[in-house]
Amino acid sequence: MKFFIDTANLDQITMAQSMGVLDGVTTNPSLMAKEGITGKENILNHYKKICDIVDGHVSAEVISTEYEGMIKEGEALAAMNDQIVVKLPMIKDGVRACKYFNDKGIKTNVTLVFSAGQALLAAKAGATYVSPFIGRLDDISTDGLNLIAEIRMIYDNYAFDTEILAASVRHTMHVIDCAKLGADVMTGPLSSIEGLLKHPLTDIGLAKFLADYAKGND
Repeated sequence: MKFFIDTANLDQITMAQSMGVLDGVTTNPSLMAKEGITGKENILNHYKKICDIVDGHVSAEVISTEYEGMIKEGEALAAMNDQIVVKLPMIKDGVRACKYFNDKGIKTNVTLVFSAGQALLAAKAGATYVSPFIGRLDDISTDGLNLIAEIRMIYDNYAFDTEILAASVRHTMHVIDCAKLGADVMTGPLSSIEGLLKHPLTDIGLAKFLADYAKGND
Protein backbone atom coordinates (compact mmCIF):
# COMPACT_ATOMS: atom_id res chain seq x y z
CA MET A 1 0.00 0.00 0.00
CA LYS A 2 1.31 3.44 -0.93
CA PHE A 3 1.19 6.28 1.60
CA PHE A 4 0.38 9.78 0.34
CA ILE A 5 0.03 12.80 2.60
CA ASP A 6 -2.90 15.14 2.01
CA THR A 7 -1.60 18.63 2.69
CA ALA A 8 0.12 21.67 1.23
CA ASN A 9 2.23 22.21 4.37
CA LEU A 10 5.89 21.85 3.42
CA ASP A 11 7.01 21.08 6.98
CA GLN A 12 4.55 18.19 7.27
CA ILE A 13 5.54 16.86 3.83
CA THR A 14 9.21 17.04 4.81
CA MET A 15 8.50 15.22 8.09
CA ALA A 16 6.60 12.43 6.31
CA GLN A 17 9.35 12.14 3.70
CA SER A 18 11.98 11.87 6.44
CA MET A 19 10.22 8.81 7.87
CA GLY A 20 11.07 6.92 4.70
CA VAL A 21 7.52 5.71 4.04
CA LEU A 22 6.06 8.52 1.90
CA ASP A 23 5.10 7.69 -1.69
CA GLY A 24 3.43 10.92 -2.78
CA VAL A 25 1.32 13.97 -2.02
CA THR A 26 -2.24 15.05 -2.72
CA THR A 27 -3.39 18.61 -2.32
CA ASN A 28 -6.14 20.94 -3.51
CA PRO A 29 -7.07 24.65 -3.59
CA SER A 30 -8.56 24.49 -0.08
CA LEU A 31 -5.34 23.05 1.38
CA MET A 32 -3.31 25.64 -0.52
CA ALA A 33 -5.46 28.45 0.87
CA LYS A 34 -5.03 27.02 4.37
CA GLU A 35 -1.28 27.61 3.99
CA GLY A 36 -1.87 31.13 2.65
CA ILE A 37 -0.97 30.13 -0.92
CA THR A 38 -3.19 32.02 -3.36
CA GLY A 39 -2.81 33.25 -6.92
CA LYS A 40 -1.92 31.15 -9.95
CA GLU A 41 1.85 31.75 -9.94
CA ASN A 42 2.19 31.21 -6.20
CA ILE A 43 0.26 27.94 -6.42
CA LEU A 44 2.38 26.68 -9.33
CA ASN A 45 5.58 27.59 -7.48
CA HIS A 46 4.31 25.76 -4.41
CA TYR A 47 3.73 22.60 -6.44
CA LYS A 48 7.33 22.85 -7.61
CA LYS A 49 8.53 23.07 -4.00
CA ILE A 50 6.52 19.97 -3.12
CA CYS A 51 8.02 18.06 -6.06
CA ASP A 52 11.49 19.03 -4.81
CA ILE A 53 10.76 17.38 -1.44
CA VAL A 54 9.14 14.09 -2.47
CA ASP A 55 10.15 11.41 -4.94
CA GLY A 56 6.67 10.19 -5.89
CA HIS A 57 3.53 11.52 -7.52
CA VAL A 58 2.05 14.90 -6.61
CA SER A 59 -1.63 15.42 -7.42
CA ALA A 60 -2.32 18.98 -8.61
CA GLU A 61 -5.95 19.95 -9.06
CA VAL A 62 -7.46 21.90 -11.93
CA ILE A 63 -9.83 24.75 -11.09
CA SER A 64 -11.88 24.78 -14.27
CA THR A 65 -15.12 22.81 -14.47
CA GLU A 66 -15.35 22.79 -18.28
CA TYR A 67 -13.44 20.61 -20.71
CA GLU A 68 -11.31 23.17 -22.55
CA GLY A 69 -10.26 24.84 -19.31
CA MET A 70 -9.31 21.51 -17.74
CA ILE A 71 -7.16 20.62 -20.75
CA LYS A 72 -5.35 23.96 -20.68
CA GLU A 73 -4.73 23.86 -16.92
CA GLY A 74 -3.85 20.18 -16.87
CA GLU A 75 -1.29 20.46 -19.65
CA ALA A 76 0.36 23.40 -17.88
CA LEU A 77 0.51 21.46 -14.62
CA ALA A 78 1.87 18.31 -16.24
CA ALA A 79 4.55 20.29 -18.06
CA MET A 80 6.04 21.46 -14.75
CA ASN A 81 7.32 18.08 -13.61
CA ASP A 82 6.96 14.39 -14.48
CA GLN A 83 5.80 13.80 -10.90
CA ILE A 84 2.63 15.83 -11.42
CA VAL A 85 -0.68 13.96 -11.61
CA VAL A 86 -3.54 16.08 -12.96
CA LYS A 87 -6.43 15.98 -10.51
CA LEU A 88 -9.85 16.13 -12.20
CA PRO A 89 -13.38 16.30 -10.76
CA MET A 90 -15.80 13.43 -11.30
CA ILE A 91 -18.08 15.24 -13.73
CA LYS A 92 -18.78 14.60 -17.42
CA ASP A 93 -16.13 17.03 -18.66
CA GLY A 94 -13.73 15.63 -16.07
CA VAL A 95 -14.16 12.13 -17.50
CA ARG A 96 -13.66 13.50 -21.03
CA ALA A 97 -10.50 15.27 -19.91
CA CYS A 98 -9.30 12.08 -18.22
CA LYS A 99 -9.57 10.21 -21.52
CA TYR A 100 -7.73 13.03 -23.33
CA PHE A 101 -4.86 13.03 -20.84
CA ASN A 102 -4.64 9.23 -20.84
CA ASP A 103 -4.25 9.27 -24.62
CA LYS A 104 -1.46 11.86 -24.22
CA GLY A 105 0.36 9.80 -21.57
CA ILE A 106 -0.42 12.31 -18.79
CA LYS A 107 -1.22 10.85 -15.37
CA THR A 108 -4.59 11.66 -13.79
CA ASN A 109 -6.40 11.42 -10.48
CA VAL A 110 -10.21 11.53 -10.69
CA THR A 111 -11.41 12.98 -7.42
CA LEU A 112 -14.67 13.48 -5.50
CA VAL A 113 -15.76 9.92 -6.18
CA PHE A 114 -18.63 8.67 -4.02
CA SER A 115 -20.00 5.65 -5.90
CA ALA A 116 -18.80 2.47 -7.60
CA GLY A 117 -20.39 3.67 -10.84
CA GLN A 118 -18.28 6.83 -10.81
CA ALA A 119 -15.16 4.75 -10.15
CA LEU A 120 -16.04 2.49 -13.08
CA LEU A 121 -16.33 5.48 -15.43
CA ALA A 122 -12.98 6.84 -14.25
CA ALA A 123 -11.28 3.50 -14.91
CA LYS A 124 -12.89 3.23 -18.35
CA ALA A 125 -11.48 6.68 -19.18
CA GLY A 126 -8.00 5.52 -18.17
CA ALA A 127 -7.51 7.30 -14.86
CA THR A 128 -4.19 6.62 -13.15
CA TYR A 129 -5.88 7.00 -9.76
CA VAL A 130 -9.46 7.19 -8.56
CA SER A 131 -10.13 8.92 -5.24
CA PRO A 132 -13.17 7.69 -3.27
CA PHE A 133 -13.75 10.02 -0.29
CA ILE A 134 -14.41 7.59 2.53
CA GLY A 135 -14.40 10.10 5.38
CA ARG A 136 -17.02 12.31 3.77
CA LEU A 137 -19.26 9.27 3.25
CA ASP A 138 -18.85 8.37 6.91
CA ASP A 139 -19.91 11.94 7.74
CA ILE A 140 -23.34 11.29 6.21
CA SER A 141 -23.73 7.89 7.89
CA THR A 142 -22.74 5.92 4.78
CA ASP A 143 -20.11 3.18 4.87
CA GLY A 144 -17.11 4.63 3.06
CA LEU A 145 -15.13 1.42 3.49
CA ASN A 146 -17.82 -0.56 1.69
CA LEU A 147 -17.22 1.67 -1.33
CA ILE A 148 -13.53 0.70 -1.31
CA ALA A 149 -14.55 -2.98 -1.28
CA GLU A 150 -16.99 -2.49 -4.17
CA ILE A 151 -14.43 -0.68 -6.32
CA ARG A 152 -11.77 -3.31 -5.54
CA MET A 153 -14.11 -6.08 -6.70
CA ILE A 154 -15.03 -4.30 -9.94
CA TYR A 155 -11.44 -3.41 -10.80
CA ASP A 156 -10.28 -6.96 -10.11
CA ASN A 157 -13.13 -8.38 -12.20
CA TYR A 158 -11.94 -6.51 -15.27
CA ALA A 159 -8.22 -6.08 -14.54
CA PHE A 160 -8.35 -2.28 -14.63
CA ASP A 161 -4.97 -0.64 -14.09
CA THR A 162 -6.48 2.33 -12.25
CA GLU A 163 -5.25 2.49 -8.65
CA ILE A 164 -7.70 2.99 -5.79
CA LEU A 165 -6.57 6.01 -3.79
CA ALA A 166 -8.54 6.06 -0.55
CA ALA A 167 -9.05 9.75 0.19
CA SER A 168 -10.55 11.75 3.04
CA VAL A 169 -8.82 9.35 5.44
CA ARG A 170 -9.39 10.72 8.93
CA HIS A 171 -7.55 8.41 11.31
CA THR A 172 -5.30 5.41 11.72
CA MET A 173 -8.04 2.76 11.61
CA HIS A 174 -9.13 4.09 8.23
CA VAL A 175 -5.60 3.32 7.03
CA ILE A 176 -5.65 -0.22 8.43
CA ASP A 177 -9.13 -0.98 7.10
CA CYS A 178 -8.27 0.33 3.62
CA ALA A 179 -5.15 -1.83 3.61
CA LYS A 180 -7.23 -4.89 4.53
CA LEU A 181 -9.64 -4.18 1.68
CA GLY A 182 -6.88 -3.81 -0.89
CA ALA A 183 -6.79 -0.08 -1.55
CA ASP A 184 -3.65 0.66 -3.56
CA VAL A 185 -3.02 4.02 -1.93
CA MET A 186 -4.22 5.99 1.05
CA THR A 187 -3.96 9.75 1.46
CA GLY A 188 -4.50 11.45 4.78
CA PRO A 189 -3.04 13.86 7.30
CA LEU A 190 0.37 13.29 8.87
CA SER A 191 -1.40 12.22 12.08
CA SER A 192 -2.95 9.21 10.33
CA ILE A 193 0.52 7.97 9.37
CA GLU A 194 2.22 8.75 12.67
CA GLY A 195 -0.67 7.10 14.50
CA LEU A 196 0.46 3.75 13.11
CA LEU A 197 3.55 4.02 15.30
CA LYS A 198 1.60 4.07 18.52
CA HIS A 199 0.80 1.16 20.83
CA PRO A 200 0.81 1.24 24.65
CA LEU A 201 2.66 -2.07 24.90
CA THR A 202 5.46 -0.64 22.77
CA ASP A 203 5.77 2.28 25.18
CA ILE A 204 5.66 0.00 28.22
CA GLY A 205 8.19 -2.41 26.72
CA LEU A 206 10.62 0.35 25.77
CA ALA A 207 10.36 1.96 29.20
CA LYS A 208 11.18 -1.41 30.83
CA PHE A 209 14.14 -2.05 28.53
CA LEU A 210 15.55 1.39 29.33
CA ALA A 211 14.95 0.96 33.07
CA ASP A 212 16.65 -2.43 33.09
CA TYR A 213 19.57 -1.01 31.15
CA ALA A 214 19.89 1.86 33.62
CA LYS A 215 19.96 -0.57 36.58
CA GLY A 216 22.72 -2.57 34.98
CA ASN A 217 24.83 0.52 34.45
CA ASP A 218 24.45 2.16 37.86
